[in-house]
Amino acid sequence: MAKPMNSRERVLAALRREPVDRTPVCNPTSVATVALMDLVDAPFPEANRVPELMARLGATSYTELGFDTILPYFTTIQQSSALGCKIQWGQKDNWPAAITSQPLWRHPDEIRIPSNFLTHHDTKCVLEAIKILKKQFDGEVAILGKTMGPWTLSYDCFGLENFLLMSADDPGKTAACLDKLKEATVQFGLAQIEAGADALTLPDHATGDLVSAGYYDRFLREIHSEFVQRLPVPLILHICGRTMDRMEYIARTGVAAFHFDSKNAAAESVRVMRNRVALVGNINAPNTLYAQGPPEVREEVFRALEAGVPLIGPECAIPLRTPIQNLKEIPRAVRDWHRTGASG
Repeated sequence: MAKPMNSRERVLAALRREPVDRTPVCNPTSVATVALMDLVDAPFPEANRVPELMARLGATSYTELGFDTILPYFTTIQQSSALGCKIQWGQKDNWPAAITSQPLWRHPDEIRIPSNFLTHHDTKCVLEAIKILKKQFDGEVAILGKTMGPWTLSYDCFGLENFLLMSADDPGKTAACLDKLKEATVQFGLAQIEAGADALTLPDHATGDLVSAGYYDRFLREIHSEFVQRLPVPLILHICGRTMDRMEYIARTGVAAFHFDSKNAAAESVRVMRNRVALVGNINAPNTLYAQGPPEVREEVFRALEAGVPLIGPECAIPLRTPIQNLKEIPRAVRDWHRTGASG
């Protein structure tokens, strides 16, 4: 039996694939909900733009839900906003999004990372929120940052359809876009580390629902390996959707962990990774966490644990109307499994 750990120790050990006292519970994207916003008076869209509210809402994953991580960056668009994209900030019960009908750029030669990229209101908000959380919880719980990869940033800056067409019609232009935009990933990641982040989520949405495994190998595998060298904390790569066909490539990047979707069977994913990369996930969000109840959540958590998933949590950012009791059931089920099922 491993010695008792606090949440921060537990998460960082699991990301290093070292022994833990129990499986950590985390979501490297977002567990923000409308109910949690109401509980701590930190609603969207303000909680995406005011550091104190961002920190307060982020902290609820630990203080209210019992997760082992706090992540204050709930969306995918803070960097895109700082790059110059137009943003629809939405309301309390819907996500902000880049207005991709008005692309920021159409050619890689147009890409510029603004001089105020890290002092822009929407990137600075994340940095200040991490500083607040670091001061409040230093050493107690793992504080995660998040920096979008260049594939994801390209969707916002060029428009998803435009960028995917470019990747098919002119791979050289695509590679040039990624090479330039990767600097925004690194700059924001380093700034979050300096602010106090213990690890970073790296969302880069080259999902099997949109692009082939060959595209991942061709365009992103080396870039993700480069991020491992340039960002000196554990990296948690996040790609939604079907990714089984590119997990072998992901395993070669050197990232600490891969946050994976319920569209990929947990047991098969564990077999592919062969302990080269820690898996995080993969509890279904829209069906199980949002639409069902604690018994179904518990059943799915047990299946992931029995498959050997080393960090348990939702597969992605959860629907904003997800019931709190379903989220609380995740750490409860993990603790119960370790008391009974794991020892049995």
